[in-house]
Amino acid sequence: MTARPTRRAATAGALGALVAGPAAAAAPSGRVVSLNPCLDSLLVALADRSQIAALSHYARDPTASSLPDWARALPITHETAEEVVALRPDLVLTSRHSSLATRNALRRLGVRAEPFSVPDTVADSMAQVRRVARLLGRPERGEALIARVEAALAAAAPPPGARRLKVLVFQPNGFAAGPRTLLDEMLTRTGFDNMAARYGLRTWGNVPLERLIADPPQLLLAGEAAPGPPTWAERVVSHPALKAIGPRMRRAVFPQRLLYCGGPVLLETAAVLADARRKALEAHP
Repeated sequence: MTARPTRRAATAGALGALVAGPAAAAAPSGRVVSLNPCLDSLLVALADRSQIAALSHYARDPTASSLPDWARALPITHETAEEVVALRPDLVLTSRHSSLATRNALRRLGVRAEPFSVPDTVADSMAQVRRVARLLGRPERGEALIARVEAALAAAAPPPGARRLKVLVFQPNGFAAGPRTLLDEMLTRTGFDNMAARYGLRTWGNVPLERLIADPPQLLLAGEAAPGPPTWAERVVSHPALKAIGPRMRRAVFPQRLLYCGGPVLLETAAVLADARRKALEAHP
């Protein structure tokens, strides 16, 4: 009986094939790996299933990923060069926050990797949708997704002259989205005034609990604690002092997985923000 190759041997073979260059067997067309949860969402939304070689390990974490349940069963990597190369991808979608060692290894081995930044505006996000769609050879799907996002934003926008609410997105450890972030624009578009700048934030940062209690927003969009005993960082979100603010500040849940991502995630972000605003106004007309 022929011995079954080990995982290490398979990885070594893949590395050797890439180093060997054109003489080595060509990788199957259209195999794409994502190393970032936001890019996972774009890949799942725009690619054929057969094009998806693997997603990031965040894809299986519901607190970090907005993927549908079926997509969480797709193959994953933990962002190591060995895992990625063993998949023999034609393209790797990377974040500028992805492992530098992995990105350097892919470059040395000639694996095509396309870097992406965290989008700071809706326009940046739509440009990323178009770019990924073109890379996948599915530009029409990119335009269809953009149309859906634009419709969702229009549906979530308040009517002209409607009352705006002062809000703060308050995540574990007091982490908040300030000016010049995608989430700040989403808050503005859905009828809120982001108070983060009032607490001294210039972009992303942490808001001290004392500042929040002394000058609370009308609505606190708070993160959720993960299952199990809360960490020290999570305890600030449910601190008893926040309850003492009472009717001056309403709370609503804002999932942490919606903090950074654009593309298809904006569909859920717009709906969550519009629902939070509607309920806050109903409670305090």
